[in-house]
Amino acid sequence: MHIRRVSFDHPDALKLNDQVQAEYAVRYGDDGDATPMAAADFDPPNGTYLIAYDEDGTPVASGGWRAQDANDEGNTDGDAELKRMYVTDGMRGRGLARRILAALEEDAREAGRVRMVLETGTKQPEAIALYTSSGYEPCAKFGYYRFHDESRCFAKDLRSAG
Repeated sequence: MHIRRVSFDHPDALKLNDQVQAEYAVRYGDDGDATPMAAADFDPPNGTYLIAYDEDGTPVASGGWRAQDANDEGNTDGDAELKRMYVTDGMRGRGLARRILAALEEDAREAGRVRMVLETGTKQPEAIALYTSSGYEPCAKFGYYRFHDESRCFAKDLRSAG
């Protein structure tokens, strides 16, 4: 597996984003995640976007973080918001999400971010299991879906992690 930094609007990122959005639509019965995001949100040093490629060069997993500071959606100064964590069906269960998560945490820490935060939902139990087993704890709701009953938010202090 090779993990590469790409832009959020890279063709492989767009392909994986379409796949994760389709999965969200099936799980939640809607059009996918409507959180406003721009490709520039993931440009270093204020974010990054990673894709894992298999030995044939096929994109099989993705994830990114973007800087967030105190805002009216519940973020606090120093937040790094995790977005678009995804592993294709045939590659699940191989530790790819955990590898991407660790790389994103390290990148955010090096960029001076102090807390990694994420929002997921009750219909993504495998995501919740990944995050809680990786040291994330429930936190106050934030972001676009903060008023939705199915929303679950988690955070991890990056200053003590490593």
